[in-house]
Amino acid sequence: MLNMDFNKRAVIATGELAWQDSPKPGVLRKPLAREEAERGHATSIVRYEPGAVFHAHNHPLGEEILVLEGTFSDETGDYHAGCYFRNPEGFRHAPFSEGGALILVKLHQFQDGDVAHVTIQTDAANWQSDCRGIEVLSLHSFKEERVVLERWSAGISAKRQASPGGEEIYVLKGALIDEQGIYPAGTWLRNPKTAGNETGLASRVTEDTVIWIKSGHL
Repeated sequence: MLNMDFNKRAVIATGELAWQDSPKPGVLRKPLAREEAERGHATSIVRYEPGAVFHAHNHPLGEEILVLEGTFSDETGDYHAGCYFRNPEGFRHAPFSEGGALILVKLHQFQDGDVAHVTIQTDAANWQSDCRGIEVLSLHSFKEERVVLERWSAGISAKRQASPGGEEIYVLKGALIDEQGIYPAGTWLRNPKTAGNETGLASRVTEDTVIWIKSGHL
């Protein structure tokens, strides 16, 4: 098992991790959290080299993907950098990439009853500014779970609300700073569930920064 104690904080600079082979040639990965070697709960950065093809498969308890670079494809279409999608349990595909792709992948983590098939091209979506001056794009919500992208302009300081259900963050661009550290692009961090009375972390950025946040699901 890897980082499967959800009561512990985890911080990983993914750029410093070595790539590991997957069962298919040309598909490499950097595990961030993993229940078992080839099944169960998994969060990973995955790289498809140009021309790589994965065999047809389905995903018990779903698959959630954010395309970081390149174009990721399957029988349903091509998904370019910035695309976020969710394939619920029962969806079957044989993914590939003609030109190569880098993706953030979460497997086997859908809640019971969450059967939505979601596809959002985030760079063409309608972002909204919140009261902190941060641009927010809602990607998915189900019960207490919420998935968003946030764009922080250089110089913004704001308190991020603590989540009683915990949170995961992946820094896509720039660097997020709080009293516990500095998290440059490529950092994955997981903050555990709170007791409900924490006020959250005072955060700031000194450069334009984009972060993916999943909260309420731990």
